Amino acid sequence: MKIRVGVVGIGPLWDSRHLPALRALSDRFDVAAVCDPVQHRAQQAARQLNASVHDGFRALTARSDVDAVLLLSPQWFGPLPIYAACDEGKAIYCAAAIELKDNEAAVLRDRVREAGVAFMAEFPCRLSPATLRLKELIATRLGRPRLLFCNRRRTVAAAGEYGTKCELDMVELIDWCRYVVDAEPTSVVAVSHNRGDEECADYFSVSVDFSDGEDAEKGAMAMIACGEYVPKSCEESISYRRPADLKVVCDQGIAFVDLPNTVAWFDSAGQHLETLDHERPVGEQLLMHFHRAVESLVLKTASLDDAHRALTIASKARQSCALGQRVYC
Repeated sequence: MKIRVGVVGIGPLWDSRHLPALRALSDRFDVAAVCDPVQHRAQQAARQLNASVHDGFRALTARSDVDAVLLLSPQWFGPLPIYAACDEGKAIYCAAAIELKDNEAAVLRDRVREAGVAFMAEFPCRLSPATLRLKELIATRLGRPRLLFCNRRRTVAAAGEYGTKCELDMVELIDWCRYVVDAEPTSVVAVSHNRGDEECADYFSVSVDFSDGEDAEKGAMAMIACGEYVPKSCEESISYRRPADLKVVCDQGIAFVDLPNTVAWFDSAGQHLETLDHERPVGEQLLMHFHRAVESLVLKTASLDDAHRALTIASKARQSCALGQRVYC
């Protein structure tokens, strides 16, 4: 089945992730139309894929030759293209789910369910080859996760237009830890450091407790740290003594994950290093997953629930930071 798609918004990962993936999966996706607020950017993307250009997303979603909408950037549009796709009964791939507000995600979840369309939020950490391999190791060799240490740091110049990159990273990393632990958190404790502006944190750390009140020993804890404090002039320091993207302490061993393709793990047999460069790039993995969701006769909106849940937990973390105390989820 070849899915005809319309692209709304040419995001910052267009050249590195989305365009190569669409070209590699040309047997599964046919781009019919492109829309972006910057006209020359839309025209360039349309030429790359031999597609039509539209000035507005409503005209694009209404096209009869568009089966699904790829929302790749929220700039100028926000969640409005999702509502338009629901009105037209079109499937939705949303690369901007973590940039929604938690109350927007709740309303969208209900609207998508009502429309009965397939929806997929883009969570690249989940479907990266290293994460998929980690999940296999947890099930077969390493055992239940007990402690997770998640780190991400960027230059100040990487701040996004819809809130700091640090805040957006927190939502994605919370979802990543939820996926690895395969459980829901019960409480969070968070701290932050502001760069002189209370609305913009340049460092944010949150402890996410997955323990069960009835049996606390079986729970896990995740320590997540996001930093956006490195000035552009010192960006080389980001790679100096860089911690692993994710370290997971399990019952039978420890794993270190570097996205997208590297897993180093240790058990009673010693050290093991796996580089998964032969796997499909994460952009292709994501679109293939979306293709299966659209093809399936069983409606799947779990990723929208996941987006809403991660946004809610991130909101609880900000609340904990403001109150200076633990907040229960």
